[in-house]
Amino acid sequence: MPEPVDLLERRIDALRAEIRRAVAARDTARTRGLRAELRTAERAWEQAITDLAEETGPAEETGGEPVEVVPGVRVPGDGPPTRSGGAMPSGSLVPVREQVHHALTLLSVPAAPKLIAEVHAAFFGAPGTGLAANRLTHLRRDEKRSFETAPYARPYHLCAALTAAHLAPARGLIAVSTWSLERRIVGPLSPRVDFLTAAVRVAQRAGTVPDGNVPVTRLLWRFATNIPGATGSPGMFDRHDTVDPQTVIRAAEAERAVHADADRTQRAAAADRARRQLDDVQQLFGSTLRTLQGKMA
Repeated sequence: MPEPVDLLERRIDALRAEIRRAVAARDTARTRGLRAELRTAERAWEQAITDLAEETGPAEETGGEPVEVVPGVRVPGDGPPTRSGGAMPSGSLVPVREQVHHALTLLSVPAAPKLIAEVHAAFFGAPGTGLAANRLTHLRRDEKRSFETAPYARPYHLCAALTAAHLAPARGLIAVSTWSLERRIVGPLSPRVDFLTAAVRVAQRAGTVPDGNVPVTRLLWRFATNIPGATGSPGMFDRHDTVDPQTVIRAAEAERAVHADADRTQRAAAADRARRQLDDVQQLFGSTLRTLQGKMA
């Protein structure tokens, strides 16, 4: 079993690198195909990990919680982790940047550190291994330094969402470098559209987890309470355990359809400007706004 998992991990890394090159070449058709292949490979990896966990049985008693199985991660006793993967939260074997990437991949849209931490805790976290939002304060800056030192050396970088107006880094939002510029642009309608997109993704994933998972149902409920019609009947508003994922999906998609075309047009226009005006680093981390000095007329 370990060999297929290793092969899948190498395939996933290779696909991410290919996606980045296809995006840089503006090969939309190839990018779409590669992303579909990546999703298939990631699903196969998740199933392989599940099968491996079932085969190996329960974790050995060590006085702590069972170890979470994560691709390419050291196990206890292998020595300290290297700095190249990012800092390790206390109690976790997964580097911070990988935890952030897991959560952002699920959401599929730029997100703030607090939401990233909540999503990771609900779907990927094990007891005592929570991702603290305050750990992400300097992450984007470190990622920029890494990219400037060795461009495209990693399969992905955690980068910035860009404002449509100034192509500057959007305050407090983290994105993934393999996403298209259009996906990382934040226009006037984008915050709401991205919120609704994230709600759909969370609801879809929530529908695959066992009933009674309180962190997941609470997260889904917080999305649902901000979407008209997503909580079902009015009497269910205060019951996080009664929110139906399919109801959330229908309500979110109905509202998203109202704004999607206008938002897509605004993002596309800004992305075209970004490709003409910005270099590779700026397209990932934003341009620097400069204050013009001089006397007022």
